[in-house]
Amino acid sequence: MASAPAHAQDLKLGALYPFSGGLALLGDESFRGTQMAIDERNATGGINGNKITLLKADAVDANQAVGEARRLTSVENVSAIFGSYASGISAAATQVTELAGVPYFELGAVADTITSRGFKYVFRSNATAKSFAERSVDSVINVIAPMMKVDPKSLKIAIIYEDGPYGTLVGGFQKDETKRLGLNVVESLPYSAKSVDLSSLVLRIKGANADVVLQTSYQNDTLLFFRQSASAGYKPKAVIGAGGGYSLQETSQALGTAIEGVFNVDFPQVTMKDSGAPGLKEFVVAYQKRFGTPPRSGHSLVNYVGAKAFLDALAQAKSTDKDKIRDAVLAYRKPVGTSAAGWGFQFADNGQNQLASTNLMQWQGGKLVTVYPEAVSTAKPIAFK
Repeated sequence: MASAPAHAQDLKLGALYPFSGGLALLGDESFRGTQMAIDERNATGGINGNKITLLKADAVDANQAVGEARRLTSVENVSAIFGSYASGISAAATQVTELAGVPYFELGAVADTITSRGFKYVFRSNATAKSFAERSVDSVINVIAPMMKVDPKSLKIAIIYEDGPYGTLVGGFQKDETKRLGLNVVESLPYSAKSVDLSSLVLRIKGANADVVLQTSYQNDTLLFFRQSASAGYKPKAVIGAGGGYSLQETSQALGTAIEGVFNVDFPQVTMKDSGAPGLKEFVVAYQKRFGTPPRSGHSLVNYVGAKAFLDALAQAKSTDKDKIRDAVLAYRKPVGTSAAGWGFQFADNGQNQLASTNLMQWQGGKLVTVYPEAVSTAKPIAFK
């Protein structure tokens, strides 16, 4: 469907996400949050009286991200772009937007490298891969080991990860953190997210008698790991995912009872305690009303929260000039516990929000509930069945 013609005063913004291909489910879920923030803003007068027109761009991979970023910046002449869920897509698109001098607001990609390249006009609202890794290792020490009543250093840990930017960074930080803390890593194995056979990987970690598996994966490879582990008769004592496929209701539906007790480190979910997340309940109600279903993962929530922050900054900039937008973003402040994700906002000079965090969730009774930290938890952790 073609976009309606823009009015003279419309503020044109891009939305670059994977809407097709293997990443489409979370790409679309992320976009829904951004769309809700835009619609909410337009309902209250837009940005300084200008209605926002949001132009969608489908980027299934890095090559398409480059092409669509060029179209949005040079043909559509957008003032800024929201994106993009996947780190590989974000890394490629932001090279184009930086050269074009168009601000890029990253709301979900986690690769730390996105904000460590010296770019002036790339800004990120969400937590990074390092945060995911640190929370997962912290959870082994403060949740898994106490639940099993063992010394964390006695646990045999396997780190497995898809070999794209997302998995490689999280897996790398997990290896660094476990080494720093003196934990026992018995296997550390990368694999392709497009793989159709993980049986040799499963047999290796089974042979190493890994008690705890830390996996960084998308949906298809998450399902493959569980199914082939079951076929091989491998049942670790605990599994901790790092977002991606582990955060999806569709993954739970596909695996059924096999996912009961599985942990997941991720962005804040709508199931967390809302006392420190003002607007969370209202977001869930609005999402249900608009899409006829509860949020499919926390990606919609954090894209909504991040987009709202950047829209506030655009309003404060009172200009579409890239340097004035940068100044407004770097000056933007919001304390922890004042957004619907519980996050605060304070951007470093490299464009990274320093007040975004991750939580530990667990699949219990077909739902992803927050179990750690206690300040936002809504349930106690249970043993992996």
